[in-house]
Amino acid sequence: MTSSPAPAHETPADEAEGRAIQDRLRDEGQQPGDVREGDRADGGGLLDRLQRRGGRVLDAATLETVEEATAVGTIAFPYVPGLLAFREIPTVLKALEELSVDPGLVVCDGYGLAHPRRFGLASHLGVLTGLPVIGVGKNPFTFTYEAPGPLRGDSSPLLDGDEVVGRALRTRENTSPVFVSVGHRISLDNACAHTLRLAGRYRQPESTRRADALCRQTLREATA
Repeated sequence: MTSSPAPAHETPADEAEGRAIQDRLRDEGQQPGDVREGDRADGGGLLDRLQRRGGRVLDAATLETVEEATAVGTIAFPYVPGLLAFREIPTVLKALEELSVDPGLVVCDGYGLAHPRRFGLASHLGVLTGLPVIGVGKNPFTFTYEAPGPLRGDSSPLLDGDEVVGRALRTRENTSPVFVSVGHRISLDNACAHTLRLAGRYRQPESTRRADALCRQTLREATA
């Protein structure tokens, strides 16, 4: 955690206020610090549009589930490209508050620095919680890249023009890459290393896959 108190979540009144909040919080992002190899990882589970959010805390060494939590909330901010974190964050924070263990590292199904305003969900969540957070997306969003080599661990820069905003990372041989970007308190090298460690048999990190399954299970139970 950071030494100073983390800022509280704010729901903006409109798009202009949302961008102003983003600008202010972005200045607090990317503080020094990095997670250790033995730290746990929380999956983020941010796939379900009905605002059911879940996370599964895994032991990074064994990938065994340590704890899981879900939360349900309402959408308090309209859809605005570039400001999606304001829709997601409240319920994500609720799910994190349900955990009794420190996840150590949060893996978001989304983006951090790889964002048009350089402040995606992973960055926003990291600043609000003080936790190390990385973003692992399934597509390159609006950015460009050259295909990495075919082997697990091969990577190439994810670019906005000449600026590197993340990496295309091959987590399985001859499978489409995932797109890793730093969110908060972690380097890109270590973000990629943790992504590889968490992505064993599948393309996505195991934490994200299990969190997604948890959300789907919760949804089935709620609508049964």
